Amino acid sequence: MNRASYKTALATALAIGFGVAVPAFAQTASAPAASLPAGTVAIVNGVAIPQSQLDEAVRLAGQMGHQSDTPQLRQVLKQQLIERELFRQGAEKAHYDTKPEVRQAMNEAKVNAETQLYLKDTIHPEPVTDAQVKARYDAIVASLGKEEYKPRIIAVSDPMTAATVVSELKAGKAFDLLAQQYSVAPSKTSGGQLPWVSFKTPVTEGKTSGLPLAVAQAITQLPVGGVSPEAIAVGNVRFIVKLDAKRPTQVPVFDQVKGTIRLQLQMLSAEKAAAEFTAGLMKDATIQQ
Repeated sequence: MNRASYKTALATALAIGFGVAVPAFAQTASAPAASLPAGTVAIVNGVAIPQSQLDEAVRLAGQMGHQSDTPQLRQVLKQQLIERELFRQGAEKAHYDTKPEVRQAMNEAKVNAETQLYLKDTIHPEPVTDAQVKARYDAIVASLGKEEYKPRIIAVSDPMTAATVVSELKAGKAFDLLAQQYSVAPSKTSGGQLPWVSFKTPVTEGKTSGLPLAVAQAITQLPVGGVSPEAIAVGNVRFIVKLDAKRPTQVPVFDQVKGTIRLQLQMLSAEKAAAEFTAGLMKDATIQQ
């Protein structure tokens, strides 16, 4: 196989593996059209490709590439499934199934599949009630202050970098560019921008919308457009804060957010059930390490 053909085959195999639709570069020779058994989209050297396999490829392509289910997409994916089956048959004829790498991958896939199914069937989180959703909404609303803030942060891990950032800000360099350059926080990709936050003032520990207390306090004291004059030390991290905007707190009505709150509570319930289940297994197990 020349290099171009190899790259085409590899791209097609990877596309099928990850459910991504790509054009079929090579067309496989096909026998004259004939009636196929029900639920079969193709037969490759006597091996049937079921309709369910094509349907799953279409579903994955839609999830990952936002592609509509069209006859053209189905034709491309069917061609890729045929090509993948040819690759599989070739590998099997060459006895690749006996290679250690393949056996290890098969064992890992088996372990993952049986573990996930076991956990799904065994762990049963407590259901989330309508009353719990409403109580959580009321608690969130009660925690809000009269105003909400749109901050940016730059988080750095040492005093020297913090001093450099403060110096460059004072020299007029843009806050978002410095965040992208220096910040170690996940918000660096958005120029340090955080979601709207609100808390009662004076700010108290544990009621800061997840922000460090000193950072939340600094946000409430800044004018719009203002930047903290010095870095704020929180443990081993230094924060520089900017306030982009401020407005009266806008409280969404319950019906707008109840779905999101329910999902959050369900995730917490699942995490709790998984932790309790794991703790029980650890308690009853004999473990040497």
